[in-house]
Amino acid sequence: MGKTGIDTPKDEPILTDQDPPEAEAGDENPERGNWTNKTEYMLSLTGYAIGLGNVWRFPYLAYKHGGGAFVIAYFIMLALFGIPLYFLESAIGQFSSQGPVNVWRAVPLLQGVGVGMIIVASLIAIYYNVIVSYGLFYLFSSFQSPVPWYTCQSWGDNNCSDTSLVYCNSSGALVANSTLDNTTCASSDQIKLRAQSPSEQYWDHVALQRSGSIEETGSIVWHLALCLLLNSILVGAALIKGIKSSGKVMYFTSVFPYVVLVILLIRGATLEGAKYGIDFYIGAQSNLTKLAEAEVWKDAATQTAFSLSIACGGLVTLASYGKFHNNMFIDSVTICIISHAMSILAGFAIFSILGHMSYIYQVPIGEVVKDGFGLAFIAYAEALTKLPVSTLWSILFFFMIFIIGLDSQFALIEVVSTSIADAFPKSKRRYLSGGCSCVCFLLGLPLVTKAGIYWLTLMDACIGNWVLIILALMEIIGFCYVYGMSRLIEDIEMMLGKKSFWFWLWWRACWSVISPCILLAILVWSLKSEKLPNYGGGNLPAWAEALGWGISALPLIWILIIAVYKLGRAEGNLWKRLKSLCAPSEEWRPFLDIHRGERYSEKGCQKRKQKAADSEQMSMPVFTGL
Repeated sequence: MGKTGIDTPKDEPILTDQDPPEAEAGDENPERGNWTNKTEYMLSLTGYAIGLGNVWRFPYLAYKHGGGAFVIAYFIMLALFGIPLYFLESAIGQFSSQGPVNVWRAVPLLQGVGVGMIIVASLIAIYYNVIVSYGLFYLFSSFQSPVPWYTCQSWGDNNCSDTSLVYCNSSGALVANSTLDNTTCASSDQIKLRAQSPSEQYWDHVALQRSGSIEETGSIVWHLALCLLLNSILVGAALIKGIKSSGKVMYFTSVFPYVVLVILLIRGATLEGAKYGIDFYIGAQSNLTKLAEAEVWKDAATQTAFSLSIACGGLVTLASYGKFHNNMFIDSVTICIISHAMSILAGFAIFSILGHMSYIYQVPIGEVVKDGFGLAFIAYAEALTKLPVSTLWSILFFFMIFIIGLDSQFALIEVVSTSIADAFPKSKRRYLSGGCSCVCFLLGLPLVTKAGIYWLTLMDACIGNWVLIILALMEIIGFCYVYGMSRLIEDIEMMLGKKSFWFWLWWRACWSVISPCILLAILVWSLKSEKLPNYGGGNLPAWAEALGWGISALPLIWILIIAVYKLGRAEGNLWKRLKSLCAPSEEWRPFLDIHRGERYSEKGCQKRKQKAADSEQMSMPVFTGL
């Protein structure tokens, strides 16, 4: 890597433009490997940070919380804890060149936090693989003209209609508005019932073949299972050489979603009624008084954490393949801003077309805005049918959904395979990536049964909630309080060079006070209002709720298990064991000798050991006798 343009400590060698050609052309870390170039690294970070939540969760939250008011809160939360945590995770991963488990050599007592992150990444990878398969199925289904959810077909029932249904008490006839004869049925006898749109029934009856409840498992939905298999094969093939192969794929998968969103935005802005959607999203109808409501800030902070994929292990993993003197600070700020900008762009594109849909149906836009799956596979799928050449727009949109999901899946699988490779350095990466993809496919099969959507919703609610908040809090406590803020800053300055007091003042404030307070507030609020959702509404059976809480506890219980295990194996009394396990192990250091400098050289390690022994000796009570 060439000069970074920042000050570097004198005891830290750094590659320069005069370095030997082989050092610049090859990997800095031959044993573990590095990103081929900075572009692939940045594209991979972009692909991981930008997920489906940017497309279908953010627009709904913006509509729900006053449009522009939510956007303001969203960017404030980005500055107060989004960027600080992103910077922290990138720094510890790059410094140690290790995955989310081995970075806890800095605080061995809390190594269970890293294990918890791997479990979270594994569980998310299982159900995310299925969501990506939904997009793949809709992509294949879009290659028809018109698209199959354009109108009610044989798969629809009597409740399938483009318009409201009316029940006439006098005759007992159930007919659509367009065919009701008001001369035989007085308006006082008419009862309007909500009909299900073709896109909604296609989603339930064809795509999911959804059963009545989580207790009615039913058979495997084979077209989803085949899409799941194809998706797993593509992920395994893209990761066959780890970052060396996935980085090449990112040239397309990270850029394409932006291209599609811009195309959809331009097309949507030219449609009649588009301005109504934009006004509801972030325009004249924005309600800034919403900023006085606590829920707006809670949702803005939660969306920031989830959209940046904080505490999932992915940021640590991707940064661990960066070169030691890479400026991860600039990378962190850049990627965080890009991720939030993607959310804003997605909101404009989606609401412009939903505004057109509202204009056509002559209904408030609130009746066409949905959350999560409903926005992508029902409301938006239906909106696309109202556009000229609807097949083309459907292909573009669902290909974008598939690609966005694929990017995130790459990083999730990489978290698991990297952690295994760090524990077993002699293992073959092609076998690890292929094996992880195969396991994800097999464990994802229950989620493509007729009750699969209920299980997927339960897993998403149990993992993508306060569990990540607890892991993020433990990360801050471990590195900023136990490991020590000053020591952490010294490590970062070994990579970035000396920084001013004023530079660190802000990050010290965020890491020590602001960010943990925000995370703690979100945690308390989430636990207070926690209720496991059931897809389609209604209450979950008791056994399903119990299982859901068990899924939530699974990543967290390892923090306690590993702490107790390590305390049991340590020597000395309880205080000595705690003290030794809260101090960095001998393996905590930069991966390469050339980067260790004086602080992490053998001489420096001996000095630290002697200093710790002297400190312990000084703290021992002295008894002089009677």
